[in-house]
Amino acid sequence: MPKALITGINGQDGSYLAEFLLSKGYEVIGMLRRASSDRLERIAHLDDQIRLVYGDLTDGGSLVRVLADHRPDEVYNLGAASFVQASWSQPELTAQVTGLGPLRMLEAIMMVDDSIRFYQASSSEMFGQVTESPQSETTPFHPRSPYGVAKAYGHWITVNYRESHSLHASCGILFNHESPRRGLEFVTRKVTRAVARIKLELDEEIGLGDLSPRRDWGFAGDYVEAMWLMLQQDEPDDFVIATGRTHTVEHMVATAFSEAGLSWRDHVRADPAMRRPAEVMLLCGDPAKAQAQLGWRPRVSFEELIAMMVRSDLEQVAEQTG
Repeated sequence: MPKALITGINGQDGSYLAEFLLSKGYEVIGMLRRASSDRLERIAHLDDQIRLVYGDLTDGGSLVRVLADHRPDEVYNLGAASFVQASWSQPELTAQVTGLGPLRMLEAIMMVDDSIRFYQASSSEMFGQVTESPQSETTPFHPRSPYGVAKAYGHWITVNYRESHSLHASCGILFNHESPRRGLEFVTRKVTRAVARIKLELDEEIGLGDLSPRRDWGFAGDYVEAMWLMLQQDEPDDFVIATGRTHTVEHMVATAFSEAGLSWRDHVRADPAMRRPAEVMLLCGDPAKAQAQLGWRPRVSFEELIAMMVRSDLEQVAEQTG
């Protein structure tokens, strides 16, 4: 039975990846910070199928202990300070967790067992102010947030350790991927939750920032398969994981409200406080390499994704409000 360690297992991606690996016959170990041990709702249904251990990406010693105690075959580093908006108010924490966290894990792998295969969760936010579209594995990075800068460091240190120490270390440059498990602070989930509350007459409006940026949105449940496929290859490499299609924030909002039979223009107000100091206006991934080398393709369409999220939030809000 192969064994995998997932950092950030209680996040959106971690929960879907845990389910996927269990379906493949893996023993799954999830690493948590002690501060996050009370936020386990995304993996509560897996409680009797996974093992949870404590470790912290800001504490290299704890990573060495986790690897030495559990000896995983694969490590999926999904842990991060992952909310882009918050990275401006907590830039140092973002750098410590999101940037230096991968370095500490790579060092731990070198110390414990350099045959462990490593996956680094890179991000389309590294592209930032894009120089070409769509963005591929060779597109230059120009991050526009402390989060994007930290992810770029985590990406390049992974590449460096792969090239310098012959580690099987791969980076997945994932474009926006959403689901009903997305955090409420992210714009897609903020919108679908607001739609549910407005539909059920609990709220009347939602404040949003710039509606013109375009994003490449896919389903998180599809994207975790690509992570696993990368670590099954004979040689490590980096891959863009995306749909290759973009939609404006406005179109996403309109789609969500339409799913509930509402007109978004009746319920959305402009909120200047929601605008980023440096906005990323266009992110569109080119998944050709992943399709050719990994055989990976997204299954859930943008429209299906937003409908799934709205229906889920309608059910959740109805249950919570009785």
